[in-house]
Amino acid sequence: MAARPGAPELSPPELSVPELSVPELSVVVPVHDEAANIAPLIAEIDAALSGRIEFEIVYVDDGSGDASAEELARARRCHPRLKVLRHRAQCGQSAALGTGIAAARAEWIATLDGDGQNDPADILSLVEARDESGDPNLRMIAGVRRKRRDSPLRRLSSRIANAVRRRVLRDATTDTGCGLKLFRREAYLALPAFDHMHRFLPALIKRGGGAVLEVPVGHRPRRAGASHYGMLNRAWIGLVDMLGVAWLQRRMKYPVVEEMDES
Repeated sequence: MAARPGAPELSPPELSVPELSVPELSVVVPVHDEAANIAPLIAEIDAALSGRIEFEIVYVDDGSGDASAEELARARRCHPRLKVLRHRAQCGQSAALGTGIAAARAEWIATLDGDGQNDPADILSLVEARDESGDPNLRMIAGVRRKRRDSPLRRLSSRIANAVRRRVLRDATTDTGCGLKLFRREAYLALPAFDHMHRFLPALIKRGGGAVLEVPVGHRPRRAGASHYGMLNRAWIGLVDMLGVAWLQRRMKYPVVEEMDES
């Protein structure tokens, strides 16, 4: 029987598992027009983490215009740990990350870029560094890309941007653009939300008084598709956002709290 006009389209039933326990880790991956990279990356995440840690995968399709939605629907039927959300229109990487992190169930979040350049096997290196740290104030473990597999122009622009950011924000962060990060969910949700905030997560975490640990990670060539960032849009937008983060830093006060005795 045909659906009545205006009725929502119903998706076919998908495989699922009961959410009986909260996973130890939620892997959040934002994507826009990354259809060819979706199935291989999900398979790599599953292979890297299965049997080593209890995890879920949260993909957020940021209004893709290609076949990303169809690829995610197929993957959802094969991977019961996978949760898929979709923005009706493109809202940007920071918004997609925020959507995925809000929907995630674990206390700790790992993020990956959806282009496959981050190696999912490095997630466990970040988890190990967290466990060995012993710092009760640790809020983020940030990946630092070794042997960047990008074009010379992109590597140059990244070095310049990182150098300017370190000087202006004094965040002592080597590679803020690496998409591979591990952090406490509650620490992220406490941050001020704005477009492109993902570029400044270590500085924002430190602004709130949290500690950040850096760990070297691998970097791979893009398997398929094209980068969504160019030299000009990264430079101009990054400069405006950096000045905004610097303003936030100046406006933040760090009180020293002492508990009063009952006497």
